[in-house]
Amino acid sequence: MLLIIVNIFLLVWFIFAKNKSQRQLLIGFGISAIITSLHGVIEGVRWQMIPAYTVTVVPLVILANRLISKPDEGLANKKSTAKLITLSTLSVIYSAIAVTLPTIFPVFTFEKPSGPYKIGTVTYDWRDNQREETLSPVSGDKRELMVQIWYPVDAKAEGEAVKYHSDEDVFAEAYSKVMDLPKIIFTNFGYIKTNSIENAMISNQESSYPVLIFSHGFNGHKNQNTFQIEQLVSRGYIVVSIDHTYSSVVSIFLDGRVANYIPQDSDSVTYWNEANEVWVEDAKFVVDQVEKLAKADPDHRFTGRMDMQNIGMFGHSFGGATATQMVMRDSRIQAAINMDGFPYGKRPVSAKGLKKPFMMMTADEGAGTEDFAGLIEAILSKDKNAVYNKNYWLQIKNMTHMGFSDFYLFSPLYEKMEGVDIRRAHHLINDYSLDFFDHYLKQQPFKLLEQTIGDHPEFTLQTN
Repeated sequence: MLLIIVNIFLLVWFIFAKNKSQRQLLIGFGISAIITSLHGVIEGVRWQMIPAYTVTVVPLVILANRLISKPDEGLANKKSTAKLITLSTLSVIYSAIAVTLPTIFPVFTFEKPSGPYKIGTVTYDWRDNQREETLSPVSGDKRELMVQIWYPVDAKAEGEAVKYHSDEDVFAEAYSKVMDLPKIIFTNFGYIKTNSIENAMISNQESSYPVLIFSHGFNGHKNQNTFQIEQLVSRGYIVVSIDHTYSSVVSIFLDGRVANYIPQDSDSVTYWNEANEVWVEDAKFVVDQVEKLAKADPDHRFTGRMDMQNIGMFGHSFGGATATQMVMRDSRIQAAINMDGFPYGKRPVSAKGLKKPFMMMTADEGAGTEDFAGLIEAILSKDKNAVYNKNYWLQIKNMTHMGFSDFYLFSPLYEKMEGVDIRRAHHLINDYSLDFFDHYLKQQPFKLLEQTIGDHPEFTLQTN
């Protein structure tokens, strides 16, 4: 911002100031060059800033022009008005471009989490030798998953924040293919940093922490909900996120191998129910691996530090469907949140309701509540003969399907086109996710859920 503002002022000065001396031009160049250099070192040079960079060399161009050309004074005066108009018009166009490009393709930042803990993270490459990989181009491959774990660390912990994406070039290429847009649009991902510190020491503030499993949406990725994951971890949770290989936008294994997204296009509910079974088995396998870490972590980080009696799960879209299946079918999952996920899966939701704490979050646009009619009916079931805990339906107003992820942070254009205030929506998602899990996994009293049943300007909350 400073670089753009300074260079626009310099450009105006170059155009309108008369009798600019060589010394003044060199000072202008020096100021701009210093700020450009600081920007390059601190933030990184990127294509969106090219228009801003160009003004830095303008003083040198003016000096070179003075040395090379000796225009006739009379001719110069005749052209001065037309020249001034032309330069003024070009400077306005330049200024608009210089401001617009980095604004619509920003290097966004994640808000600092509000909890007392900082955040540590570590990544694992786990292979399930009991399952064949059906989507692999190599026959005989076993199912292999990249898994990232975030965990609480002490507030005084220090370390460099990790990047949002481990290999920005691979992710930019993957996003380009999936979204059918130029790769250059996504290259700024390499500059985005999280609030997480790699391999930090887990906090001793609590003896153990409840565990949450996260499942992304189709062609999403394991850290697509960093806005939510970091907030939960800062409040004392360990979050384990799965990359569903060949269904994520891209998976990068620890040895450098890359598994790109393989499109699956079918209108058959039966097909998607079968596809979801792979994700359910992924989640079960990951919980198995987490249990091993909790008992005997080779790195001694998680041994005895994971509260395996209080495991929850949450997911977005197809991952939300996976969370719904897991809370019904895996006795280890005590509570779950489905964020706008159609209820695919081999086990249908009973009309008598779910038997464990469950919350459905939906958008009032996009997929639409009609798609979730059966699940919503089960959640709000009033059958007095059914055995279930409290279930909730949170419908967020002025919201769309992808608003339940980090996606709209990539560009304000998405927000404007969809009419979503993404920061507001994220605050709402975080507040209610935390209140839900705090009550059912930490046995804390409700602060929001039971107190806000009904219709509100930003959301509608119903319960059974």
